[in-house]
Amino acid sequence: MSKHVLRPQGDFAPAGLGRRLAAIFYDALLCVALLMVTTFIYKLIWMAFVGQAKLRQLSETGSLDGDPLLSTLLLFALFAFFAKFWTHAGQTLGMQVWGIRVQNADGTGISLWQALLRFVVAIASWLCVGLGFFWSLFDKQKRSWHDMYSETQLVRIPKQKK
Repeated sequence: MSKHVLRPQGDFAPAGLGRRLAAIFYDALLCVALLMVTTFIYKLIWMAFVGQAKLRQLSETGSLDGDPLLSTLLLFALFAFFAKFWTHAGQTLGMQVWGIRVQNADGTGISLWQALLRFVVAIASWLCVGLGFFWSLFDKQKRSWHDMYSETQLVRIPKQKK
């Protein structure tokens, strides 16, 4: 599969930790909304099959707590969110606001496999109390764990004039 070139092209400086965290915060708000909508749709489907009274009873008894199917759907929804943005334009909405982009070293968009690696290793970075993100403070190229593992880079891009 051929790689698509992202616009604008150029040799851009790596994004610093502050911009990364600002974009993450912005995207976290969007992800919470996505998870809420996904959960709402999941519960509506459940209700269609078992009825409102049975669903309420299951919910009150705690039978739905830690639902593995819902957890899996939520994880897939999050990955789909990031994969769509990262593989097409190289930017989530938060990254657009903060002027950063994920790309390959040659300025092309990342593959779905690279997006999956970034996603999984970013989760591991958070589980290690954010150590994978703070690693960018010590790396000469300002790369985090998921940048290194997926062979991608996060760069600052100039504002485009309209």
